[in-house]
Amino acid sequence: MSSPSPPPPEVVVKNRFLGFLIWQSISSSAIFILFKTLLLSPLTNTNLALPSFLSLFAFLIFHLAQLFFSASLSLLSSPQPYSLESPLQLVFPLLRFLFVSSDSLSSSDFRRRVNLYLSFFLFLGAASISGFLSVICVCGWANHGYDGVQLIEKVGFRGFAFGLLYACFYIYKRRWVLEFPIVQRPPFFSIKMRLPVAIKQALKISSAAYLFSTVLLVFLPNQFNSYVTMKKFITEQIILYTGSLSVFLCWELNHHLHQVLQTKRFVFAPPKGSAAAETNPSEPLLAALEESSPGSLPQFLAYLDLCMVSENNVDTWRRAAFFEETGETYKRVVVVCMRPLEQLASTLGEDLETHPVDKAYQQSNQLQSQTNSLQDPKCNKPLNNFQQCAWCARTVAALTARSHKEDRCGVAQLSGSNAAVISTLLSCLLAVEAVMGKKTNVQTPNHLMGPGGIKWATLNTGRRDVVVAKKRSGPMHSKAYDMADVLKTSIYGIISAFHDEMLTSDKAGLLERDWLISGKPLFGTRELLLQKLRLFLDFRAS
Repeated sequence: MSSPSPPPPEVVVKNRFLGFLIWQSISSSAIFILFKTLLLSPLTNTNLALPSFLSLFAFLIFHLAQLFFSASLSLLSSPQPYSLESPLQLVFPLLRFLFVSSDSLSSSDFRRRVNLYLSFFLFLGAASISGFLSVICVCGWANHGYDGVQLIEKVGFRGFAFGLLYACFYIYKRRWVLEFPIVQRPPFFSIKMRLPVAIKQALKISSAAYLFSTVLLVFLPNQFNSYVTMKKFITEQIILYTGSLSVFLCWELNHHLHQVLQTKRFVFAPPKGSAAAETNPSEPLLAALEESSPGSLPQFLAYLDLCMVSENNVDTWRRAAFFEETGETYKRVVVVCMRPLEQLASTLGEDLETHPVDKAYQQSNQLQSQTNSLQDPKCNKPLNNFQQCAWCARTVAALTARSHKEDRCGVAQLSGSNAAVISTLLSCLLAVEAVMGKKTNVQTPNHLMGPGGIKWATLNTGRRDVVVAKKRSGPMHSKAYDMADVLKTSIYGIISAFHDEMLTSDKAGLLERDWLISGKPLFGTRELLLQKLRLFLDFRAS
């Protein structure tokens, strides 16, 4: 009998989506019953606690509306925080396709932008329709005095506005981006922690949406003529606000359930003790890393699993399999982790090189305020991939440090991976620091500043000066600081493990040969990387 193997990454995502639909159905049903029986029943003349055909029909429609919203939410969500670009960037390829060339629509970047816009429009429509149906089901039949037209005008229209407003807020706040928690907790505990946050957020959004829809309702004709008494008006407004609160609470819980269930760790490994675990336990993980679509959820889950295995001592048997005798597994792991880091350093380096300016422009730019300083949007794109790059940096640093004691065959050193890892991490750090506004140059022995020989001055790596945005606020600068902290921590982890060996190599004049690649680095020069490495070796890099 063959041993069970982990399912393919696509099956993992599909199963999680089905599990999310089940859990959101349970939570939405509980909220519907709670609000209808305990909160809305005392405000009406009918006993809503007693089941009837109308109440069952309303429950079914409400349930289908929530399923429609949840499906569109899963379609919109992505672990990759893509930037929403101008619609004109979609028009130009279409015009080029019509008048110049037919190859402009075949690029993956264009298809990604089209799919992103389509998913946004689908989510806007799904949230609006879900709000229209959900508010009618919760509030419309709470008062049987409404006819069909009044049900649509007084309740359905405001539910449509609720859904549209919530979708715009959701997209504007970029809540569609899946955020992986720093500490992986059990799903039930994570949901329990996020429940108060969901209730608080639902109260805020429902209050703002109610006021906004009330303003819109004023412009509709004959909206206040049907109210006979002030008591009826106040009662209906309380019912509407309570019903809208239940709908927003369902949506907020759906959002938190989706975040928790989709970002929890999945173990890409056969069961311990099985035949596959004894022969090749790393193949499912490597297959998920190498064969998954770039930026997809399966690839992010695989990088998360790899990072957890490399840093923690929970699955030591899996990490030991990385250091097998042939060294092929370790090389594949290092390659898949180095690829995002190499792309980060190369992209940042290319973007900085394409904006050379003269000294007169530099002086005029220095007179501008920080809020008006030059911002390069191209530097923001590679930093959007912060989560994946952070996992890769932590993984290669942890494996390199662990190889000092766990690599019995010496595959990390013999394959040259240690030098490649150190060089790539240093190049990434120098590129990120250049985006942050720090500029370095290679110092001569007569002008050394400290043990590392680094002096923060104008950048001089064989190219013209570069003007970099120094705006101290905003997502780009924050991500640059976060990435720099991850890279420094990763380099210090390797330095701590190989400190004695590096000191010996430095005294013998072999530090550059043993710990840096022989070719041209991705960013900077070999001399600059060597000085930076010596600064880390003295624990003075900051």
